[in-house]
Amino acid sequence: MGNETKTPAKSNTLPSQAQVVIIGGGVIGCSIAYHLTKLGRKDVVLLEKAQLTAGTTWHAAGLVVTPSGDELSVELSTYTVDLIKSIEKETGQATGFKDIGYLQLACTTDWLEERRRMAVAARRLGINYQEISPAEVKEMWPLANTDDILAGFFTPEDGRVNPVDFTMALAKGARMGGAKIFEDTEVTGITQENGCVTGVVTPRREIKAEIVVNCAGLWGREIGKMAGVNVPLQAAEHYYLLTEPIEGVHADLPIIEDFGRYSYFREEVGGLLVGFFEPVAGPWATNGIPKNFAFGELKPDWDRMMPYVDIAMERVPILRDAGIHKFFCGPESFTPDGGPLMGEAPELKNFFVAAGLNSLGILQGGGVGKIMAQWIVDGYCPVDSLHIDIARCLPFQGNQQYLTDRTVETLGLQYQLIYPNFANETARELRKTALQDRFAKAGAYFTEGMGWEIPDWFAPKGKEAKIESYSWGRQNWFEYLSEEHKACREDVILMDLTSMSKIYVQGNDAEKVLNNICANDVAVPVGKVVYTQWLNERGGMEADLTVTRLAEDKYLIISAGDFYTHDMLWLK
Repeated sequence: MGNETKTPAKSNTLPSQAQVVIIGGGVIGCSIAYHLTKLGRKDVVLLEKAQLTAGTTWHAAGLVVTPSGDELSVELSTYTVDLIKSIEKETGQATGFKDIGYLQLACTTDWLEERRRMAVAARRLGINYQEISPAEVKEMWPLANTDDILAGFFTPEDGRVNPVDFTMALAKGARMGGAKIFEDTEVTGITQENGCVTGVVTPRREIKAEIVVNCAGLWGREIGKMAGVNVPLQAAEHYYLLTEPIEGVHADLPIIEDFGRYSYFREEVGGLLVGFFEPVAGPWATNGIPKNFAFGELKPDWDRMMPYVDIAMERVPILRDAGIHKFFCGPESFTPDGGPLMGEAPELKNFFVAAGLNSLGILQGGGVGKIMAQWIVDGYCPVDSLHIDIARCLPFQGNQQYLTDRTVETLGLQYQLIYPNFANETARELRKTALQDRFAKAGAYFTEGMGWEIPDWFAPKGKEAKIESYSWGRQNWFEYLSEEHKACREDVILMDLTSMSKIYVQGNDAEKVLNNICANDVAVPVGKVVYTQWLNERGGMEADLTVTRLAEDKYLIISAGDFYTHDMLWLK
């Protein structure tokens, strides 16, 4: 093997200080360490309480599929696939990647439209994502029942990876770049001074650090509590079924995702691995993760899961006659809104978080590591951070009962149709405005935003305020809402802003300070409202809001409810 793939000798001596300390040796922690060294940061220490991959990485199904979610998700996944293909040559560590292809099924007209929309977006981003006929699906997967399939969507370049091998490749690459990795080293405390992190405490010694990164996965919330940082994530049971060898199953079968049956299928040692994202999930360890949990398995709840197993078998009927090798249950961590928790914690300077990947850690791990490394080195997020920045989270979301209730729903959202007017159904009725009862009496249909019950539209007298059927077209409430828009444009309305973020800026220099921050001029008469943006030095937009002058020395800022923490930090 050439010198370029040699790994520096491991050291058991824990340093007393480091520029960056990473907590957690799963795929995310190792990816960040690897990418930091690529940006010239050599003084990086990664601490793992057990062994690398011992949390959730080791039992991942290893699907690496690019056409998934929004544009940023696609970019994260695409980068990860490219990294998986290149890092083996760089490090000499095999990743087990197989480009067997990725096949998604559309079995209803709504799923067909959703996948066609995804196909347009995916191809625009350079992904070879093609619609194929049911006959072509059958040709690729002879064992599959295709009677109800309207179309398949196929990406031939995608496939599967060995999650442990990929993580080990990242770890080896990080070591080659100068990072130090220590296993069997638990972090028991976070040190800080004057609102800034200063290091970590371990049983072996204290390490001073300029930056600390919480990549603790299942334990991310607990590490956050040590630092006084809210990391709202909750573990849930995640299942896959492993069969004995089945005739007709071979290693080149594409991965199948069957959203309507909440399941995915891939080959495993001549049999099938059938994984599940059921719509009603089982939260786990609501009183805390067991202290010595490593490479752990959970006792499967057969009674809860059998209905989902049954409908998955409808897709591949031969499963009913196959021997079951194992029904695996392991934990994964999920966040209240289904987005990852990334970035600098608003409560503690230089304390970063990269956790809560919602079962997508392997798929997006390379991209997350790259973004986080750039964020740490440059001091700002290199992509649109709206749906990933941990600053979007509010204190109430760290409540245990809230997390337990919401996690029942969040796992299944991976395989649920998300219509434009989607709203969570769990963990509701948390925050209500003073006008809640009057809105309800007036015929309001309530949606949810950051815990608030918000009137989405009002049904006219004699009509029930409900969505009769979700669809991609106009739904039953369209005409009701159009009347509200018409009233707003042509007449007068009363708008409840309770759910919005509100910040007072007061003092003799209020106008001067705000004019330095705002893109538009706020030196206006008392009572005037100014719509403006807050921009950064790179020409990017940090906030979109209104500024109302209440007095010569007093202003009221109103912005979106989930931007409160972010806007306060930017203002300060």
